[in-house]
Amino acid sequence: MTSRKVIVYISMSLDGFIAGPKDSLSFLDSVQKEGEDYGYSEFISQIDSVIVGKRTYDIVIGMGYDFPHQDKDAWIITRTAQPAEGTVKFYSGKLKHLVEELKQKIGKNIFVDGGAWVVNELLKHSLIDEFHLSIIPVLLGSGVRLFQGHYPADEFRLHETQRYDTGLLKLIYHRKRID
Repeated sequence: MTSRKVIVYISMSLDGFIAGPKDSLSFLDSVQKEGEDYGYSEFISQIDSVIVGKRTYDIVIGMGYDFPHQDKDAWIITRTAQPAEGTVKFYSGKLKHLVEELKQKIGKNIFVDGGAWVVNELLKHSLIDEFHLSIIPVLLGSGVRLFQGHYPADEFRLHETQRYDTGLLKLIYHRKRID
């Protein structure tokens, strides 16, 4: 049996920001192309669980969108306990424990959909198996950095690259396993 993988699938600027100043995501507009989903549909078909930080969740909802993962088991990582809303659960426990518990269950992969705090907390505990990074060809100069340090050294191997005519570069890294 193959264990479930924890996969970060996220876009970032060329200089490493997942959001610009004031949490702006407008830099993503530079690569929007009708009919192009950059492999997202294929990726999401292999997922049944989603983990999202409360700040990221609030930004998406604040933009007027419905939460996009209502057909999956979703955990919103928050400091404040809240009642569930359908398949969306607000989780205020230790993120490490939640991920370790999810990895023990039978199912598809686990999608980490942001934000930076969640990603960095998982890195601290070496719980990320893959990164799917979509590099947007813009320099933001400031904002929310994806990698914020304070995690142990780890090694990943480049598994796949995809270049798109919009300038987006998708890099897929798998955790290097020592057998």
